[in-house]
Amino acid sequence: MVGTGYVGLTTGACLAGLGHRVTCVDVDQAKVARLSAGRVDILEPGLSELVSRGLTSGRLEFVVGARDAVRDAEAVFLCVPTPMGAGGSADLRAVEAVTAEIGDVIPPGCALITKSTVPVGTSKRIQAMLGRTDVPVVSNPEFLREGTAVEDFLGPDRIVVGSDDAAAARWVGDLYADLAAPVVVADAASAELVKYAANCFLAMKLSYVNSIAELCERLGADIDLVTEGMGYDRRIGRSFLKPGPGWGGSCLPKDTSALVKVAESVQYDFTLLTSAIEENIAQRDRIVAKIAGAVGGTLAGSRIGVLGLAFKAGTNDLRDSPALAVASVLGALGAELTAYDPAVGGHIDGMTVVDDPYQVAKAADAVVVLTEWDEFKRLDWTYMAEQMDGDSVVDTRNLLDPHQILDAGLSWQGVGRPRAALRRKVAVS
Repeated sequence: MVGTGYVGLTTGACLAGLGHRVTCVDVDQAKVARLSAGRVDILEPGLSELVSRGLTSGRLEFVVGARDAVRDAEAVFLCVPTPMGAGGSADLRAVEAVTAEIGDVIPPGCALITKSTVPVGTSKRIQAMLGRTDVPVVSNPEFLREGTAVEDFLGPDRIVVGSDDAAAARWVGDLYADLAAPVVVADAASAELVKYAANCFLAMKLSYVNSIAELCERLGADIDLVTEGMGYDRRIGRSFLKPGPGWGGSCLPKDTSALVKVAESVQYDFTLLTSAIEENIAQRDRIVAKIAGAVGGTLAGSRIGVLGLAFKAGTNDLRDSPALAVASVLGALGAELTAYDPAVGGHIDGMTVVDDPYQVAKAADAVVVLTEWDEFKRLDWTYMAEQMDGDSVVDTRNLLDPHQILDAGLSWQGVGRPRAALRRKVAVS
C-alpha cells in the first residue's frame, strides 16, 4: 500500500482486517514511526482501532521505502495524492514517480493497482511506463467518504475493478470477497471513469439543491419540505439533498475540474458540469451576502463568530472547505472572525481559533454555523445570546432548531427557509 493518507491507511488497515498481509509505505519517517506505534493522525471513526488490531495480529506493518516493500508483493496499491494541477487537470506526478521507482522490482504477475483517483487513460500510461507485459495494471477506484471511510470500506455499495487484463481484474475483485458486495468488472477506461462520473454527479446534485434552496427563498417555499417530497422518489433518493454553503473537500473540487479537462481533451463541452462548478461558487457568494445582511449590510468591522471550519462534520480536513472559503471572504471584507471547530485547532490566518464554542459568541454581531457538527445543536443558546452584542444566527446547514434560537431571543436564518415558512410552522405548532 503505497501512501498512508486516508485512502491508503483505511484501505490497508481494512484489508489487514479481512485477513490479508499488508505493508503500508510512506516517505515520511516520523509518520511511519507514529503509525508503527499505533498513533493515527487522521480523524476517522474506527480507523485507530483497526490499525491497532492489524499491528497486534502482525498482518499490518508500516515501512519507509517502496522498492524493498514491493519485492515479494502479490498486489501493489497506489494510494498517492492526485491533486488539482495547473489548469485544473489531475496532477499525476506522484503516481508517475512511484511507478518509476518500483517498476523494475515488482515481481512478475504482481498486480499494480491504482486506488488514487486518476483520469481515463492512466492505466495505459502506467503500463507504457513499466515497459513490462508481466505486470498487469488494474484500476480499483475508492468510494470512501471522509468521516465514514471505514464503514464505507466494510459495507460498500459496490467494488469496481477494471483492466485490459480481465483475469487480473477478477483477481483483484476477489481480494474483497468477504465483503459480499457486487463487483463490477470493467475495462480500464470504464473503471477509471466510474469514480469521476459518480463524484461529479453528486456535485451536480448538491449544486442543484442549493439552486432550489435559492428559489425557495425567493418564492416563499421551504427547502426542507421540498427535499422531503423529492426524497421519497426512489429515482432521486434522500442523499445529497441538503443545502449548505457549497461543496468542497478533498475530492469533489478536484474531480469536477479534472473531468472538465478530460472532456476538453476529447473536444466535448461539458456545460452541465461547468455550470455546477459555477453554481457552487455563486452559492458561497450568496452565503456571504446573507451574513452581510444579518449584520446590517456592512461586514467591515463586524464581529462574526464562526462555528465549524472542516469541510464537513466527522473530519478534521480543511482541504477546499466551503466553511473556510466563506470565512476567508468574510475576513477579506473586513470582518473580525472568532472560530471554533471540535476537530480543528491551531493557527489559521485571518481569524482567531478558540477551543470553546461559547467564546465565538463573545461580543459577536452574528454567529454563523458553517459545518454541521451535532455538538452545535446542544449548545446553550440562551447563554450564547447573553454573550453576543447582536442577535443574528445564520445557519448555513439548517442544523439548528429555529424555535430554540428564537426562544433564546435571537433571530435565525437558514438556507432555503424563508421567515414566512418559519412563522407558519410556529403557528401550526
